[in-house]
Amino acid sequence: MTAGVRLTMFLKVQLNWNVVIPAENLDIKGLMLQKAILVRLLDDFSAKKATKDLGYLSAVTTLDKIGEGKVREHSGDVLFPVTFTCLSFKVFRGEVIEGVVHKILKHGVFLRCGPIENLYLSNQKMTDYQYQIAENPCFLNVKTGSRIEKDVTLRCIVIGVKYMEAQKEFQAVVGLEGDYLGPV
Repeated sequence: MTAGVRLTMFLKVQLNWNVVIPAENLDIKGLMLQKAILVRLLDDFSAKKATKDLGYLSAVTTLDKIGEGKVREHSGDVLFPVTFTCLSFKVFRGEVIEGVVHKILKHGVFLRCGPIENLYLSNQKMTDYQYQIAENPCFLNVKTGSRIEKDVTLRCIVIGVKYMEAQKEFQAVVGLEGDYLGPV
């Protein structure tokens, strides 16, 4: 794995993986073999979801190299080492992000940002806002009148990030302490 170029939440990364092509999918025509390798790579890539180091794997951008295939003795399948470039999505502590509120609780709200479903904003991290019990619960800033309610986009700062290995997903805690943070 090569270190990526940081583009806000997106990383451009070059990876080396092994792609296994079943013997029945092998064809002597080079283009069909390359297509089979690419299709298998994309299948494997989409099944991976996320890694702790790279975040959510978003898209393969280029297939850079297909190495020489090695036949597996017992199955007849062929293993091809491949090098490819991809984009991944990962948030970092201290980064300012925008998320959409999808759940409101008395003690805070949950937001979504890209593939991350569990960004938590505690009521303790939005000190100017007070919980309002209503048909549609919200947090209200009595000074400015701004509201944090379902489907509102919030600009916030990432306080901490945790990778959940079993679910292959990230959770993060965010806050509104800072300039230009809050409802967009």
